Amino acid sequence: MTQQAVIYCRVSSPKQVTEGHGLASQETRCREYAKHKGYEVIDVFRDEGLSGKLLDRPNMKAMLSYIKKHKLDKLVVIIDDISRLARDIETHIHLRTAINNAGGKLESPSIEFGDDSDSRLVEHLLASVAAHQREKNAEQVQNRMKARMMNGYSVFNAPPGYVYDKVGKHGKLLVRDEPCASVIAEALENFASGHFETQNEVKRFLDASAHFPKNGHGVVHLQKVKDILTRILYAGYLDKSDWGIHLIKGHHEPLISFETYKKIQTRLNGQAKAPVRKDINEDFPLRGFVACASCGTPMTSCWSKGNGGQYAYYLCQQKGCTVRY
Repeated sequence: MTQQAVIYCRVSSPKQVTEGHGLASQETRCREYAKHKGYEVIDVFRDEGLSGKLLDRPNMKAMLSYIKKHKLDKLVVIIDDISRLARDIETHIHLRTAINNAGGKLESPSIEFGDDSDSRLVEHLLASVAAHQREKNAEQVQNRMKARMMNGYSVFNAPPGYVYDKVGKHGKLLVRDEPCASVIAEALENFASGHFETQNEVKRFLDASAHFPKNGHGVVHLQKVKDILTRILYAGYLDKSDWGIHLIKGHHEPLISFETYKKIQTRLNGQAKAPVRKDINEDFPLRGFVACASCGTPMTSCWSKGNGGQYAYYLCQQKGCTVRY
């Protein structure tokens, strides 16, 4: 009876998945090995974009369940290289044991697995080398990121208000993402000036903007508001203390001045208080959100008595403009 086998492939980089590299070449080599050994390949399991240190892999689990169902047949599990199974010695031993306990037999065109002490030693040495390579690659990536950041370029995901674009000699550079960038700039300026007295007012302003991204419930979380208020990147600088990077001037266009950023931090730290506005309370929920239809200036609000009653007004503060609602 022909020996049956399954193939397991893994790549850690999403780029390898989208560009079609890695998985296909691994499967090809494993199929050539199976053909050479006279095995019948009955299924292929692929984990895409997952770290070799990760134990909880969906298709690794699916493969182990598949092997258990065919336990009487003792399936061969073919991997292209020991690093495809794991890039961490503890993970390797755990998965190797799991495959064996499920009823599988691990094989590879790159290494001969055995149960004797010498084979185990070689296997563990190769798994340790794979772990070292993973850690070394991570160090090299971080060093390149750190060097680019020290040269004034952001290396992390673009925050709200920015997107990455290729700009001449700069390569990938943060550029303003309008109209979201202008919405954030307005929110920051208003908080710095005291027009928005609390973080909740900033939140309400962003909630009301159709151009600011919301969460799955259609609102802006207060933590995101705090992140925006404390993000020095909006002032044109880069800072990452655990990398020893402090106030590096960035090449990207800032949304606010550094002076505005400092005013915001002073207010957040409680070192200065904006003047208390006696004319704002729960009676005027739209203050800070509505603008004058005539000149575009943010509307203020107040109570007014007349004609035997009390009325709430939204007024334009611009000199010479008499618009009220």
